[in-house]
Amino acid sequence: MATTAGFDVLRQGGNALDAAVTAALVAGVVGIYECGIGGYGGHLTLALPGGKTITSIDFNTQAPAAAQDDMFRPDKEGRVKDRVNEVGWLASGVPGTLAGMQLALDRFGTYSFRQAVQPAIRWAQEGFPLTDSAAKVIATASEQLQKDPGSAKLFFKEGKPLQAGDRFRNPELGKLLQTLAERNSVDSFYRGDLSKQIAQAFQQNGGLVTEKDMAAYQAREVKPLEMSWGGCQLYTAPLTAGGLTIFETIGILKALNWQKRVADGPDDPRTTRARLEALRLAWHDRLNLLGDPEKTKVPTDRLLSEEYAGQLAKRVDKALVDEKPVAATTDGKTSDGTIHISTADAKGMLVALTLTHGGQFGAQVTVPGLGLVLGQGMSRFDPRPGQANSPGPGKRPLHNMCPTIALRNGQPVLAIGGRGGRRIPNAVLDVLTYALIQEQPIDKAVNLPRLHTAGGLEIDLHGAWSQEVVEHFQKVGYQINKRGSAAISAVTFDPKTKTSQGATR
Repeated sequence: MATTAGFDVLRQGGNALDAAVTAALVAGVVGIYECGIGGYGGHLTLALPGGKTITSIDFNTQAPAAAQDDMFRPDKEGRVKDRVNEVGWLASGVPGTLAGMQLALDRFGTYSFRQAVQPAIRWAQEGFPLTDSAAKVIATASEQLQKDPGSAKLFFKEGKPLQAGDRFRNPELGKLLQTLAERNSVDSFYRGDLSKQIAQAFQQNGGLVTEKDMAAYQAREVKPLEMSWGGCQLYTAPLTAGGLTIFETIGILKALNWQKRVADGPDDPRTTRARLEALRLAWHDRLNLLGDPEKTKVPTDRLLSEEYAGQLAKRVDKALVDEKPVAATTDGKTSDGTIHISTADAKGMLVALTLTHGGQFGAQVTVPGLGLVLGQGMSRFDPRPGQANSPGPGKRPLHNMCPTIALRNGQPVLAIGGRGGRRIPNAVLDVLTYALIQEQPIDKAVNLPRLHTAGGLEIDLHGAWSQEVVEHFQKVGYQINKRGSAAISAVTFDPKTKTSQGATR
């Protein structure tokens, strides 16, 4: 439904940004458990035709002013009592999605917000049949959803969870979006009558977000991180997005002379394991050092420096010789959710846009009278006090989304991103490696095998890995799981023929 809305915009003469925002707003209505109009937010990265401008927009959530680093007080195992950092009103910060869509349209769109939101209004008002997957997620989350009156009103009928095939309608959300369309602006969502209604719901239900928090929120245009790889210049959203982990890994692979290793032995298990060890080191740094760079000191320059990459590459080489994993740790957490949209238009504008609730149905609470399901942005903080990514007043949490653009010879040629929580950065790296280093066409690159790690000794292999690779990993000491990867969505653009190709898996 979102994709169709985006294609309609392109057919009607809108640009890639208009199409991406329109699709995102529809996804915010119909992707009921993955993202939402009240979703906690995301990032986008954009390249104007001819590569004249490459920029990012940060619409990540922001913690309320009352947030403190010890507000969740986990036990020794890192568990928070009653999961209040994941579900309930304390789990939600200021929703950033609408502010991000407005800023993107204002800066780079040809559509007004009023135009872009029309398909989303229609789907909210008219409704749509629930898919099997949506019904299963409602059933899984039913105990928590039923505790919240606004959510129970949306997702239950006669006291029972909605079933596959039931028509899901959200007329209150449709009315909210219609109001914003008539005003041709989302400003009153953050500073006006609607923000007051949202803040009141937080206060009445034990949440922390206030009218001042809503009014203080701003999406902002930010400078992407940049790195060369495989003959391309890559641009990805900066912290608090997840692309820095991809770039740190690429730096290590470059120091390992990765391109030559692949050319000499693409099927050698040690080649694959070098990539795994580089990822594990980058994830170790991610979970211990990264956070909101405006609120905590993050050594970004050092993590992306050639000197540091060389140091880590030596550790990888030693691990390969010793046939032991490098020393790295993880926090053992997982996360899911998210929607990613990649678009290209006939002039060569490319957009990669990722938005999310967090986990399934986000915080699993709904603002009464607005049909606004809220994201669980506070869950993306480390609940332990004193960490780089601990909660704090006005902080933006570290997340996994990494919308990325590639330029070749100064021309935009690829937009890519993914959905799937912590699996996103590794999956994007895998596809970039196949496409740019092994020079596979994008439709093949998204279908080649992938691996996932968050730094520990438990790894996931997805796709047709050889038995030789599996046995090598097991011999070294890894626990192997055959589990899914993130879902990657990518588009390519050929500057010579002005044609594009999409691929997803």
